[in-house]
Amino acid sequence: MSTVYTFSARTLGGEALGLERYRGKVLLIVNTASECGFTPQYAGLQQLHERFAARGFEVLGFPCNQFGKQEPGDAAQIGSFCQKNFGISFPMFEKIDVKGPHAHPLFAYLSAERRGILGTKAVKWNFTKFLVDRDGNVLKRYAPKTPPEAIAADIERLL
Repeated sequence: MSTVYTFSARTLGGEALGLERYRGKVLLIVNTASECGFTPQYAGLQQLHERFAARGFEVLGFPCNQFGKQEPGDAAQIGSFCQKNFGISFPMFEKIDVKGPHAHPLFAYLSAERRGILGTKAVKWNFTKFLVDRDGNVLKRYAPKTPPEAIAADIERLL
């Protein structure tokens, strides 16, 4: 049986990183974008990270340019934007596709494990969030409009 620990991705710095590194942690995996109406959610994601990190929680951000071309920057631009505007200290990964034939395997897995509204698998927009337990199982999927603070109680229960 697969878990998120089966997958790897490249950080914004280009380092290959196996998600096995996060074994035993509660994860919130999010596809992000710098020029989206939901971009202010970065602040809420950072707040969750700061609130729960010491208890074994991580936010993992995956920039994506598939929705309205709202993440046009390269890795350096994305990193600079996130740091300058939101003080992001949680891990950010290289820009990926989250749907379609070139979807990153992690997001293909996440989408298959927890379908969206009306049973659809495909991620529909930026800031779709997936909550993963300490064993690497995908427990919940949240719509882009769900603010990060609305997820805090679910995170608390897993910690």
